[in-house]
Amino acid sequence: MTDAFHIDVPHTDGALAVIALSGEFDIAAAPAVRARALELIANGHPDLLADLSGVTFCDSSGLGALVGIWRCAKDAGGSLTLAAIPDRLGRLLSVTGMDTFLPAYSSADAALAARQGNRTTA
Repeated sequence: MTDAFHIDVPHTDGALAVIALSGEFDIAAAPAVRARALELIANGHPDLLADLSGVTFCDSSGLGALVGIWRCAKDAGGSLTLAAIPDRLGRLLSVTGMDTFLPAYSSADAALAARQGNRTTA
């Protein structure tokens, strides 16, 4: 039995959009995540924050979707930040070297606070 996958966008603010994922981020879910992220970028939100706190499993398709989203965000002058990375996915990001170019925070709130802090000091 698999966890039903959900994509929510609980927050948008200017260039930023938070995309919250929950369930199994696998070959079945990856295309929908990528499509939703590209839609957000096209609608003026090139800075994406992926809240992964609800992700119960991520396979190579999910990882590939994150790389593709990061590239599209970067091409649009934006970024991809990860929050609340599950342990297994954290190890996968480390093994693949993705943790060196994808900023990560312990929670979406921490990432938003850091972003707000950067705005006030810039």
